[in-house]
Amino acid sequence: MNSTGSSPTATAWSVVVGVPAEQPGEHRVSLMPESVRKLVTAGAEVLVESGAGALAYATDAEYTAAGARVVSRREVLADSILVTCVHPLQAAELHDGQILVGLLGRRSDTEAMSSYAERGVTVVSLDELPRKLSRAQAMDALTSQANLAGYKAVLVAATAYPSAFPLLMTAAGTLRPAMVLVLGAGVAGLQAIATAARLGAVVHGYDVRPEARGEIESLGARFLDLGITSSGSGGYARELATDETSRQQTGLAQAIGKYDVVITTAQVPGRTPPLLVTEEALAQLRPGSVVVDLASSGFGGNVAGSVPGQTIATAYGVTVVGAGELAGTIPAAASLVYSRNLVSVVEHLLADGRPAIDLDDPIQAAVVLTYDHRTVTPEDHDELQPVR
Repeated sequence: MNSTGSSPTATAWSVVVGVPAEQPGEHRVSLMPESVRKLVTAGAEVLVESGAGALAYATDAEYTAAGARVVSRREVLADSILVTCVHPLQAAELHDGQILVGLLGRRSDTEAMSSYAERGVTVVSLDELPRKLSRAQAMDALTSQANLAGYKAVLVAATAYPSAFPLLMTAAGTLRPAMVLVLGAGVAGLQAIATAARLGAVVHGYDVRPEARGEIESLGARFLDLGITSSGSGGYARELATDETSRQQTGLAQAIGKYDVVITTAQVPGRTPPLLVTEEALAQLRPGSVVVDLASSGFGGNVAGSVPGQTIATAYGVTVVGAGELAGTIPAAASLVYSRNLVSVVEHLLADGRPAIDLDDPIQAAVVLTYDHRTVTPEDHDELQPVR
């Protein structure tokens, strides 16, 4: 259903959707052939840049069979009304009146949003989606990508770990199972816990939210209790006070030495993530231990010394993996679920088959960051804020 309550398929759509190739290094694509077929069936015209899906194992022939037209990048960006993407495009590539949909950043990215607004591009960023709103759950790209990242984090850790995860009985004797600690019990953390348990590890989970204990234990893991709790609004934790942060770091440093693998998942989009595993904590781990930091980014990470996209061997013999973009390393699966998220968003942006920005709709009020040559804030969306 779109924001007016009408069915998007009741009227033939009058929209041209563009699918450009992503920036170098990104293997995902914003729409897979399955989703293209759904849009075309509804009446949309879909333009796909040649080779856009190649790294996600979606060929130009498959897009053509799904009803898309495979064309050049110039044609995609010149002729599309609604452009889908994973990462932001350069504002200079777009033109007045276009709608750009993807993981495009947050309202705090004022310079980027001003560039789009001045260009006349309407930005719909799923980074700002109200994730607790039931109608928005099918659009929740952050959750779909975090789920896959949590799964892949365990595979990365298992590959780097110099022993085996499960208990193994051999003719030469028994190998004990790996001890795994997952810090953070959000979507990525819970998936990491479940995956590590399936691989036969002994798993513990930690989170400051008291309700997380039941979620961790429901997956067969044990809860690491440091005596620190923090409940915030909407199911999220509030930021810890300075003394609480210090107690948490000290508690983790004291507890961490018995684990072989540590996976950290405490991301704070657009901000510096909390430092959970300090240099002191790393020194408590045995040589051969592995730490995978899913929060590693340009803003920092959960682990002292982690570097985005790099694997580092510390002086203690501990391997630290900076793994902030793991979903992109499973491009076929990540693109498939992401494209389904985007189809739900596109449906919501249409009224009578045409793009219709409605800032009185709670979902659009959250995700529309620029409109009509102006930036938009949720507090004053009835009176748009001019670009400064």
